[in-house]
Amino acid sequence: MQIIGIDHVVIRCIDVKRMLKFYCDVLGCSLEKSREDLGLYHLRAGKSLIDLLSVSTGQDASARNMDHLCLRIDAFDEPALRAHFRAAGIELGEVHNNFGAEGDGPSFYLSDPEGNTIELKGPASGRPLTL
Repeated sequence: MQIIGIDHVVIRCIDVKRMLKFYCDVLGCSLEKSREDLGLYHLRAGKSLIDLLSVSTGQDASARNMDHLCLRIDAFDEPALRAHFRAAGIELGEVHNNFGAEGDGPSFYLSDPEGNTIELKGPASGRPLTL
């Protein structure tokens, strides 16, 4: 497994409209895709994405504002990855097909020793996005 770079970072936010205005109008990101049913907005930041995830004020008191960090890896060899992490005492969840900076592709989640969530994402299925 080789880390290619940061695919995306997911930021939990209470006032998503204010955050969209800041990231788009002030920092210059552009809205690439939205999932309003999930309160999820994918913003293009160069070759990576910043995802804004809307949360309610009741969730804010004890939650961290970074939901997870996604690292783009190559190659996405599921059996080899499972064996590698199992040897380190880490069991991986199911593989999902998730949207990322290059498009939809395989990924799974794990936690670091302090409980931060990390998504490891393989290459996009089909034709990659051109930037």
